[in-house]
Amino acid sequence: MTKPRKGQFGEMLSRDEFRSRFQGSFGHPAFEKVGGALAQVEEVAWDAYINEKKLARTEKAGAEFSDPDYELSVEWKQTRDRLLAAEATQKDAGTRSRVLLICGSDRNDGTCPGEMSKTFRLTQIAREVLEAEGIEADVLDLSRLISDYDWHIHPCKGCVSTAMPLCHWPCSCYPNHGLRQTNDWMGEIYERWVAAHGIIIFTPVYWYQSPSALKLMIDRLVCADGGNPDPTTTSGKNAEMAKDLELAGWAYPKHLAGRTYGLVVHGDVAGIEGTRRALSDWLDWMGLIDAGTQARLDRFIGYYQSYAKSHEVLDRDEAVQEEVRNVARTVLEAVAELRAGRLSMPDRALSRPRPK
Repeated sequence: MTKPRKGQFGEMLSRDEFRSRFQGSFGHPAFEKVGGALAQVEEVAWDAYINEKKLARTEKAGAEFSDPDYELSVEWKQTRDRLLAAEATQKDAGTRSRVLLICGSDRNDGTCPGEMSKTFRLTQIAREVLEAEGIEADVLDLSRLISDYDWHIHPCKGCVSTAMPLCHWPCSCYPNHGLRQTNDWMGEIYERWVAAHGIIIFTPVYWYQSPSALKLMIDRLVCADGGNPDPTTTSGKNAEMAKDLELAGWAYPKHLAGRTYGLVVHGDVAGIEGTRRALSDWLDWMGLIDAGTQARLDRFIGYYQSYAKSHEVLDRDEAVQEEVRNVARTVLEAVAELRAGRLSMPDRALSRPRPK
């Protein structure tokens, strides 16, 4: 048995440290009149924290799982059941074709920036093309993380680096009620990826990289590439069991493979090509299929020009607007070929000699 390495984690918070951390969420003077009630809530929160009460509710897994008697998270199982239903609908030849449009900018006009993002405008251009052809366009605007109340994509905890079977599909790390890691958006996001026949990611470049909201989603999608669909095989998060399971031979199932994709990456100074390549490599690795060269776009909008007038620059740049339409058109055609069984996938029948 391979033992997990220990020694990095320090100590739990003291009672006083916990109180300070908890009260930090209620610093507005308006909460002073309910201080007594907050103190009661704090006591419950402290008990959940110090006793590591991660799960709100559990139920026996049932016959469909390896360990039917394992107490499985009700919240996880509900998410998993929605994914199964979405997968069945996605594979039903009688359903409308669906393309997920992901607006990866962290910016919208509902908070500090005070203005919509150019990325959102490009997303809407593509949406219009798809809907005009009868495609269901599902817009996932990741900027909601900055403008919605108490809404999160919590960070990936890196379970996969301990052992791949410890990374569950869908992710079982959240919610963690003991650490108040709740209101996680990823359950819904997994469902929307599963339901789609095609994906188009629209993103600006922030400091040569993808925006933080987009990167959070990318990291949390690691469970779609090799993740374990049965948490009972590892008794939840038992690292030793997961290591043994991986070493016995793991299939690394690709839960999102076979969908087609496009990309629109834009910037104003540098970094667009590197970001576009990194996103393409990631999607290729997960088993998605690029829709063609015109479906992978990187362009400067307002190269070295004023930020203040960048929307006006986009207004005038009719070429980039048409290029975005071509991304949508290319993905649209690829989805049609995919669903008709005509999309070329020469390596479909090949197995990977070194899967990971």
